[in-house]
Order: sequence, then structure tokens, then C-alpha cells
Amino acid sequence: MCLRLPESQAAELAAVARTDEVKISEGVREAIDGHIAARRSDPDFQKRRRRRLEDEHAILERLVGR
Repeated sequence: MCLRLPESQAAELAAVARTDEVKISEGVREAIDGHIAARRSDPDFQKRRRRRLEDEHAILERLVGR
């Protein structure tokens, strides 16, 4: 996976990582973990996720002729 950031955001991320004495990739992974955890506990997101799964399931059922 490749992640492209604006220069200013990349510079800030690097500064935070240096200050925390961690690799940039570790800081990014922690941020992603936090983002996913927030989504898991967000009822609106969960509602949208269920609706998306139902829609995808219906499409796949049509594809196999059920």
C-alpha cells in the first residue's frame, strides 16, 4: 500500500513520530487502528455498513441466478 500526503501533513506526521520516538509507519498504523475503532462504535456507520452488506448480498444473489 502506498499513501500519498500533502507535504505539510507529511512534515507534521514526521515531526510527531520523531517526538514520540516511533517510526512513521507505526504512527500511521495507530491512527488507522483508532479510526477503525471509532467506526466500530459509531451506530450510524454500523447502520450504513449493514445496508451496504445487504445491497451487496442482493447483487451477488442476482449474479448466481437465485
